[in-house]
Amino acid sequence: MNLPQLFEDRMKSLLGEEYEAYLQCYNKPHFSGLRVNTLKITPEAFEQICPFSLRRIPWVNNGYYTDTEQQPSKHPFYYAGLYYIQEPSAMTPASLLPVQPGDKVLDICAAPGGKSTELGARLCGEGVLVSNDISNSRAKALLKNIELFGIRNALVLSEAPGKLVDYFPEYFDKILIDAPCSGEGMFRKSPAIMKNWEQYGVEYYNKLQKEIILYAARMLKPGGYMLYSTCTFSPEENEGTIQFLLKECPEFHVVKALPELSEQKNASLSYEGFEHGRPEWVDGNEELTHCIRLWPHKIDGEGHFITLLHKEIDADQLDKLEEPQYQNQVANGAKLRFVSKPNSYTTRKENSSISDEALEFIHSIKFPINQEQLVVHEDRVYLLPEGLPDLKGLRILRQGLLLGEMKKSRFEPSQALANSLKVTEYDKIIRMKENDPNIIRYLKCESIELEGDYRAGWYLVCVEDYPLGWLKIANNNFKNKYLPGWRWV
Repeated sequence: MNLPQLFEDRMKSLLGEEYEAYLQCYNKPHFSGLRVNTLKITPEAFEQICPFSLRRIPWVNNGYYTDTEQQPSKHPFYYAGLYYIQEPSAMTPASLLPVQPGDKVLDICAAPGGKSTELGARLCGEGVLVSNDISNSRAKALLKNIELFGIRNALVLSEAPGKLVDYFPEYFDKILIDAPCSGEGMFRKSPAIMKNWEQYGVEYYNKLQKEIILYAARMLKPGGYMLYSTCTFSPEENEGTIQFLLKECPEFHVVKALPELSEQKNASLSYEGFEHGRPEWVDGNEELTHCIRLWPHKIDGEGHFITLLHKEIDADQLDKLEEPQYQNQVANGAKLRFVSKPNSYTTRKENSSISDEALEFIHSIKFPINQEQLVVHEDRVYLLPEGLPDLKGLRILRQGLLLGEMKKSRFEPSQALANSLKVTEYDKIIRMKENDPNIIRYLKCESIELEGDYRAGWYLVCVEDYPLGWLKIANNNFKNKYLPGWRWV
């Protein structure tokens, strides 16, 4: 591979004697992987049903190496949202942000959704995930992946990060910044990135990173955690950006993201090959050693940089905080619970516009639905996450879970709802084996025929025990309602 000469010179200067070992990694193929969706299946259960070969990624509980020739994206389990295809190193940032069910979480540069889908899975349907990407076209891919994963409590936006600050001041418990970067760590996987590197260089991205990290800092609650990551080696974009934040916002500190061996709850995890940050490369603080660097000549993965930051709160500040903005106020950096103002979208007047047909169908769903969180927009019914602020003025691609659309004298449930359901949460189920020819015909939006008599209504089509979409039956006629934009091609 012909690397840019300027890049080679920089890497030689940074790596010294290690440079030749690093250079040899370009003679090896890049690694492919998939990450299991723990909202739908455990890694252990997935191993039992997976039709292709897997090898565990040592530093991610639910990550696996795969053989690209096996085409995991061409299997019904992929369409059921059982896994996300992702480069192994790229799985690391979301795995190290300490998300808990009930948190309010922001993924500020989220497309195409690899990290957002993991964050949403770890919320377990509680709290809220705000996934944002400034590119509207990329945000549409983000939305599809979130819906395919079955995440019910997501708000998908397409806005410049700076615009979000006015809507979400000190709102989030956890924030992930997978920052736009020069992409040096992905040269082996995607050589075309080198042209972009030559065109824009490091300074262009570093300016963006500094803007984004300051905006994110203002949206994080005192006591919250923020994780910053890139897929580049550049010290300016990595330790340099973190050093910039520490100077501008002294309430932030770098903390250890990797558990000590004595503290590891899962002994199967191994971070062998991970390296500390290099403060000497930017004349930075010693705490930058807690940053993490992933090198492609030391792990089976591409290059990455990761930093976990904590926003502290002094005991003196607690007296200045006014209810109802904060509750459970505890000093010494303990977690604070944010209480936002009531959601302006959830009014009884709006709820009254839900048709009887829609309510009848919604009542047939067997997961808890708070009717105060139901809203209607252009005849579509949504289930909103709780505790959202007023969102008027934002470019919203999806607010919460789209349940379906009200039409004349009927209600049509959505593809997103189908993917969010478990087989125990709906009564009318059609199960098919993974090798049933009807599965592929269904996913291609073609007609299918089934043996037996079926009562009229909406049926949830499943591969084994995992929902794929809807089938409408009337007079034993089968109408395929799989979303055409998602069809198997």
